[in-house]
Amino acid sequence: MTYFSEIVHLSDIARVHGDRCPEKKAFVFEDRVVTYKEFDINSEKVANGLVSENVAEQDRVAYMDKNSDRFYELVMGCAKSNSVIVGINWRLAPPEVAYILNDSSAKILFVGEDFFGLVEKILQDVPSIEKVICMSGTNKNWPTYEEWRDKQSDSICDRKPQLKDVAIQMYTSGTTGNPKGVQLTHDNFYSSRNPEPQEGLEWSEWTEDEVQLVTAPTFHIGGAGSGIGGLYASATNVVLKEFDPTAVLNAINDYGITKIFMVPAMMKMILDNPLSRETNYSTIKYISYGASPIPLDLLKEAIEVFQCGFIQLYGMTETTGSVTYLPPEDHSIEGNERMKSAGKALPHCEIKIVDEKGKEVNTKDVGEIIVRTTSNMIGYWNLPEETKKTLKSGWLYTGDAGFMDEDGYVFVHDRVKDMIVSGGENVYPAEVESAIFGHEMVSDVAVIGVPDENWGEAVKALVVLKENCETSEEDIINFTRQKIAGFKTPKSVDFINELPRNPSGKILKKELRKPYWEGFERAIN
Repeated sequence: MTYFSEIVHLSDIARVHGDRCPEKKAFVFEDRVVTYKEFDINSEKVANGLVSENVAEQDRVAYMDKNSDRFYELVMGCAKSNSVIVGINWRLAPPEVAYILNDSSAKILFVGEDFFGLVEKILQDVPSIEKVICMSGTNKNWPTYEEWRDKQSDSICDRKPQLKDVAIQMYTSGTTGNPKGVQLTHDNFYSSRNPEPQEGLEWSEWTEDEVQLVTAPTFHIGGAGSGIGGLYASATNVVLKEFDPTAVLNAINDYGITKIFMVPAMMKMILDNPLSRETNYSTIKYISYGASPIPLDLLKEAIEVFQCGFIQLYGMTETTGSVTYLPPEDHSIEGNERMKSAGKALPHCEIKIVDEKGKEVNTKDVGEIIVRTTSNMIGYWNLPEETKKTLKSGWLYTGDAGFMDEDGYVFVHDRVKDMIVSGGENVYPAEVESAIFGHEMVSDVAVIGVPDENWGEAVKALVVLKENCETSEEDIINFTRQKIAGFKTPKSVDFINELPRNPSGKILKKELRKPYWEGFERAIN
C-alpha cells in the first residue's frame, strides 16, 4: 500500500502534503478547486475555530450535509484539534438525527441548507448543541461556514492527538432500534500501512497522478474512508455532492478518473444509463466495490463495459472498512467460483470462522466471521455491553455467517443478526418492526430482506392484522415513513394470517425468507 512514514495521525495528512506538494489539487468540488496547501491552511483554521468555541479534546462535533470537500476540512480540523467528527446520515428521520446528536453530546453542528428545516424542528430537543454553522446557504440565526472559518487563526494548532484518541465516530443502525456510535481512532486508520509494496496488492498502490472520484456518501465508511485514502496518497479527489449516474459518467470524461469506489447498486444504475456505452473509460485503472454482495451477472456486465481492474472489498464500519479483498486476477468475464466470494484477508487482518461457542469450524463449514486487526474499533460509544458482545479477546464478531475455502477465500453465506443491506445501507428489522407495531391495525409483524434487482435487497414487511381490521400496503408504508428514514421503510407489505414461531416464541425468519429466495444461490443477494 502507498506509504508515507511522516503520516502517523490523521492530522498529519494535510500538513505533510501541504508542504510536500502545496500546489497540487486536493479537491475538485463543483466549481471549486482546492490545493493541498489551501486544504492545510483551511483545516488549521477549523481546528483553531473549534478551540475558540471551547470544544475540548475528544468532544464531538457533528456534520449533516451531502458530500463536499468541506467535510474533509472538518475531518482534518477535528483531527488537528483532537476533537471527534460525527457524520450524520442525512437520510434519517428527525427523531433519529436528534438521538445521534444527544447520544454523541455534540457541541457544534455543521449543517447544509437542505436540512435547515429538520434541524430547526429538533434543536430544542438537543441541549448539547451550542452552535449551528451553515455549510451551504444562509440562515439568519447561524453563521456561514466560510464566515466562521475565515476569521480564525491559521497558525498551527498546538493540540497533539495520541494514537489511541478517537478521530471519527460513525453511527450504524442498532439491533435494538437505536444506532450505535462506532469509535475509530487515529491508530485504526494507519497502523496497518506497510512500507513495502505487497505482491498481489498492486491495485492498492497510488501514483502521483491519481484522480479519484468520491461519490459514496461520506457518512458511511465507504465514502469517508475512500476520500481519506485518496488524501493520504496525495491524489486529486473529485467529489460529487451525491451519487448521480450521469454526473459520474461526465466526471470520468472530464477529469480522467483513475479510481472509483462504488456499491453494486451504483454500478447497476451507471450501466443502465444510456451514456454508459458512449463514455471513454480508458483512464480508469481500478473500480473497487463493496458494502453489499453483487450479482454475478452484474459483475460480468461491468467487467465487459468498464474494461478495468475490479476489486471487491468486504468490511464494516467497526473494522474501519475493508478486511478482505478479491483481486483483479480473480475476476473474469466468463465468471468463476471465486467471484462469488468476498476474497481473502488483507495482510493486516486475520479471519476465522467460528461456531456459537467461538470454536473455529472446519474448512467450508458455515459459522460466524470474526476478524482480528489493528483496524478494529475501540468500541461503541457509551455501550460497554454491546462492545463486549462484539469485541472478544481481540477478535471482532461481525454478525455475518459464512465459510472459508481451503485457499482462504471467504464466502458470505447469510447474516447471523438478520440485518438487511439495501443499496449499501444497513437496515435492522427490529427498527422497522418497532415502527410498524405502532399502527393501530397491526397485531404482529416481521421484517425480512428480499431480492431486489437494483438494491441487492429490499425491505419487506409481513403483517398480521388485528381481528376484523383492514388496511392497505400503502397505509402501512406511509405510517412507517413518519417514524424512520425512507431507506428503512418497507418497499412492499404482505398480509398473512400468522407468523411461524419456534416453541420459545421466536419468529422463524429463515422460513419467511425461503419462498422469496428460491432460485438464488445464497440467502442474501
